[in-house]
Amino acid sequence: MIEPQAISAPVRRTASRSAVPAGPGRRRRSGRGPTMTAMVAPSLILIVLINAYPLVYAAVQATHHGSLITTGPYVGLDNFSTVLSDPAFWRAARFTLVFTLVGVFVSWAVGLALSLLLRSDVPGRSVFRVLLLLPWVVPVVVSATSWNWLVNTSDSPLPVLARTLGFGDVAFLTDPTLAAVTVCAFKVWVSFPFMMMTTGAALEAVDPVVYEAARMDGAGRIQQFLHITLPLIARPTYIGWILMAIFCVNDFPTIFLLTGGGPVDATNSLVVYSYRLVFQNFQPGYGVAVAFLMTAVLTAVAAVLFRQIRRAAQ
Repeated sequence: MIEPQAISAPVRRTASRSAVPAGPGRRRRSGRGPTMTAMVAPSLILIVLINAYPLVYAAVQATHHGSLITTGPYVGLDNFSTVLSDPAFWRAARFTLVFTLVGVFVSWAVGLALSLLLRSDVPGRSVFRVLLLLPWVVPVVVSATSWNWLVNTSDSPLPVLARTLGFGDVAFLTDPTLAAVTVCAFKVWVSFPFMMMTTGAALEAVDPVVYEAARMDGAGRIQQFLHITLPLIARPTYIGWILMAIFCVNDFPTIFLLTGGGPVDATNSLVVYSYRLVFQNFQPGYGVAVAFLMTAVLTAVAAVLFRQIRRAAQ
């Protein structure tokens, strides 16, 4: 039989070792915090000042009725109420919503489908990965110029092809509906490589053993996709949605270079509408008010998706 003293002695020795006060090494590690903070503080202060000045100046412009040269009289929240009562604002908001939904979810669906396809044994898939990144790598000016060449005039390749197939004269950029469809398709074209990279990286982190266990339990491909793939890549998916929503709402060059917001404001998004108010109508108070409303909506959307990210992590 083991004596109680034989058991308690090692316990006392362990407790005595754990009770030894922290040595110089621990004190040195604890003293690194203030040093690191002091080293990072100048950069943080500079970043805050660089971002705070335009934000404060924009807030001043949004509460004044002035021009690009003078601040003008203080009007409080009148600029916001005027903008919210403008039908042009709501038309731009409606198109921005459609543009964002298509840009986020269609590009995500295309990117996810291509990521799943490239995970299979496709001949030359490394070459395809590089080629599929080209729409995102090529400058948007070059892409917009190429799409203008494809659809802009009646002698462009796509209108000629439509006439050949018996669809008649198809005006891709002069018909309001077709112009909106063309702009959304162009956004998907330049955005799906980003979503493909995001979902591809998430799929690489999924353990293949999970799929093997599911196949052994009799799960088909659709069941594996719905109950394994989508839940396991939920967090990167939500992050990609947040980033793509910000990209779409703030996307000025895609729309401005392709249609300029026309025809008859059919593709006029909020960012283009804000630009026109400030730099064409010389009403910076109204334009900055639109920008603040966009920021508020994006913040709310990001907060909702971040909540979904926390739920997915549980």
